[in-house]
Amino acid sequence: MTVLKELTAAMPIFYGGNRVKRVPEELAARFAAGDRLLVVPETGDLLHIPAREHQVATEAVGQAFAAFQGMGEVPDSQISRFYDLFAVRLEAEETWEPIAQANEVDVARARARGRSTTRLIASDKMRRDMIAGLRAWRDAPTRRGQVVERLVHDGWAVEQVADALGVVGFVFEGRPNVFADATGVLRGGNTVVFRIGADALGTARAIVEHALAPALEAAGLPPGAATLVDSAERAAGWALFSDPRLSLAVARGSGRAVEQLGSVARHAGIPVSLHGTGGAWIVADATADADKFEKAVYHSLDRKVCNTLNVCCIPQERAGELVPRFLTALERAGERHGCKLHVVSGSESHVPREWFSSQATVRRAHGDVTEPRAEMLPVEKLGHEWEWEETPEVTLAVVTGMAEAVKLFNDYAPQFIASLITENADNFTRFYEAVNAPFVGNGFTRWVDGQYALGRPELGLSNWQAGRLFARGAVLSGDGIYTVRTRVVQSDPDVHR
Repeated sequence: MTVLKELTAAMPIFYGGNRVKRVPEELAARFAAGDRLLVVPETGDLLHIPAREHQVATEAVGQAFAAFQGMGEVPDSQISRFYDLFAVRLEAEETWEPIAQANEVDVARARARGRSTTRLIASDKMRRDMIAGLRAWRDAPTRRGQVVERLVHDGWAVEQVADALGVVGFVFEGRPNVFADATGVLRGGNTVVFRIGADALGTARAIVEHALAPALEAAGLPPGAATLVDSAERAAGWALFSDPRLSLAVARGSGRAVEQLGSVARHAGIPVSLHGTGGAWIVADATADADKFEKAVYHSLDRKVCNTLNVCCIPQERAGELVPRFLTALERAGERHGCKLHVVSGSESHVPREWFSSQATVRRAHGDVTEPRAEMLPVEKLGHEWEWEETPEVTLAVVTGMAEAVKLFNDYAPQFIASLITENADNFTRFYEAVNAPFVGNGFTRWVDGQYALGRPELGLSNWQAGRLFARGAVLSGDGIYTVRTRVVQSDPDVHR
């Protein structure tokens, strides 16, 4: 076996069976002996993993893999005790103070770089949600050991038994609460390796030092059962997701980064759960109640997360009534920091001209900027997710009817959340059957959350951009990570074939 020790500028790298990529000079200069090069099969992206980042990730997975070997002997009561101890430590002011201080430093650094901080701030609400989520796992049943199916034969029986899956690799954006949620994989006897975005790495280190690690030790769980990849480099995430010892790779973050990570994991033969692009759609039909429609829009714009309203479709025959109600809801949602509207080409005649001629102060990650209050958007850009800070930003499309809205969703949306405001039950049934979304409702969109809707902290919400998910729902929760083993109980020693 020949080991790659150097790269030269313009060196051909073959990928995808019939395509070639040339190594850039800058990459050739950075590459050193011991480094690794990954090629994304779909795009030809060349991913450079320095030796240090590979070592950090490999060691973290090694710790989690060794811990998994011991989790089979850990009773459920000890795992429950871990969640309780973790929650108690987050609740204690002397523990939370250094975590909060680390978070303040992370937030200040992110702001200085013009990065979004809406999901980074470890607020009191986030803290309460983390504690509530951990206690939900403490009280949750486990699938481990459950007999899924039992087939009885003469003198013997076959049992299908749920059991732990293995090591779960988790790469996520700068949201400290996800760090606690993801420990839900331990509930079923799995172990987890985290890699958090650079923006929140200091907060993650503080959570590990002051709450997570002490709780693991006090509960008697194997060292390494929950391990942080202590690196701010994206290459550490690529190294993590290329480690074949992972049984599942979970990624949350921006669309392109998540797609890239998913490709790396699939290429390594690792199953994936991905959520990269959010943004919900609300569709009104010809029977929509105007009050219900306005409330659905307003309550879907309270803050920017993945289940926030991103695109609204209004039927042409109701545009005269519903477009003003939509604009009123948008303005109410933006009372503090204004609002921003994008109008699909062909729909502009239904929006007052002053929306296009006036200016608005829009709060962006890098600061406040002055922009047109409304701008035109080509229809092919309908899938773009508006990542706003405190200024609600949404797209409006006036359509011929529900059928056109469904087609637009299926053609352009990230295949995520769709809501139909209707007074016709048959229309809702047709909408549900036609729209290719894992999450479908008839009101506001912000209900899409594992803990809020199902009472189980989520590890991620998966959309259907790459096709429907095999044998599981789009809410990935800790109790959804398991395998099925087959066990035979033979009562007659003379059984033979």
